[in-house]
Amino acid sequence: MSNHVEATGSSNADPASHFGATKVTPRSVVIVGAGHAGFQVAVSLRQEGFDGHIALVNDGPVLPYQRPPLSKSYLLGQRGVSSLLFRPERYYSDNKIELINDTRVVAIDRECRRVLLASGSHLNFDHLVLAVGLQNRTLPIPGVELQGVFGLRTIADADAIRAAMSKANDVVVVGAGFIGLEFAAAASAMGKSVRVFELLDRVMARAVTPEISRVFAEAHLSWGVKIEFGQGLLRVEGKGGRVVGVETTSASRHKADMVVFGLGATPHVSLARESGLEVENGIKVNAELLTSDPMISAIGDCASFPTALSGSHVRLESVQNATDQARAVAKRLTGKSGRYVALPWFWSDQRDLKLQIAGLSTGFDRNVVIGSPADQEMSVLSFKHDKLIGVQSINRSADHVAARKLLSRGIPTLNPAEANRDGFDLKELEATTR
Repeated sequence: MSNHVEATGSSNADPASHFGATKVTPRSVVIVGAGHAGFQVAVSLRQEGFDGHIALVNDGPVLPYQRPPLSKSYLLGQRGVSSLLFRPERYYSDNKIELINDTRVVAIDRECRRVLLASGSHLNFDHLVLAVGLQNRTLPIPGVELQGVFGLRTIADADAIRAAMSKANDVVVVGAGFIGLEFAAAASAMGKSVRVFELLDRVMARAVTPEISRVFAEAHLSWGVKIEFGQGLLRVEGKGGRVVGVETTSASRHKADMVVFGLGATPHVSLARESGLEVENGIKVNAELLTSDPMISAIGDCASFPTALSGSHVRLESVQNATDQARAVAKRLTGKSGRYVALPWFWSDQRDLKLQIAGLSTGFDRNVVIGSPADQEMSVLSFKHDKLIGVQSINRSADHVAARKLLSRGIPTLNPAEANRDGFDLKELEATTR
């Protein structure tokens, strides 16, 4: 969403009150990771008036770029590399941001306040921001090394997939989360025969309500996508070093000249763990996004943070979360309030379906559907103890906008019975309760 949202939470509500904080404005900031979160920290620091040294470490050869289009418009050839770049190369020199491309940080020396690079050099910091993101989940099964087997996270991955798609006919997708379904939607639009295997019993089960899952599953079936639930892969079969088929955990076999893994991702925590920072479903931070070392922040997909509403720690894979947390850190580092209280929101585009999510529906005990699932225009209002906690919309952007406003300002009184009455309108409720 778009990001690709996998929201995961910790049941242990620990506000991390033991984490320290520093009010001293740093003179040098090193940012590890140049995705949405890392790039935005650098930009926001300059926008907030920070005039110290900024180093942005990018582990890829391409200038920092957007990732969400990789599984959609870029894969379909509708966008080129230049359109994905956050900024052209000149932007970094003009704004005195030291951009260090195609290298990675291999260690953090907290005592000396420096990071060690793979090249053997090091960067000193007054404050360090870890925006290290995710790594793809893989399956330890035979055949994953064959030509024609792909993950999808980088431009290089998308380029390789796009090149292989021109010759592929039978495409297997492993995992029916956001990445898997977005790729399946793109592949079916290109006329490929697509089969999706999902271990759970519905699509996008970790992120959306059953009502939303149903509409998306039916849409994919109408596009010719075959979805098989309760099944994973046992092995990828090959011939001459290339994939020719797959065998599932139910012992069925299917032709395949391309296999794409969309199993989600896990946070990069090795740097943090090896340097002694606290790790729990990501790099654990407090409400100001500080780690257990007050000279180090962690943000974006890798960070486990306390939500403003409950205090429970969650980790969100979301462009909105990454950029808003980056802005919060930039404010804190320049002496302003840096508590992170933004409302989470996400999206996913799959052919003619636009999914938009406001809030977190985790733990709902009642859902109310407004609109028309049959017409693929609907919103699902999720309640917990009669309190609205999230709204998931398909092709109803006005509902999404209203929901974000309502949830952001604490929500007026709304219970499931009121939402279920004839003529209930989320936009009208928002307009009359400002």
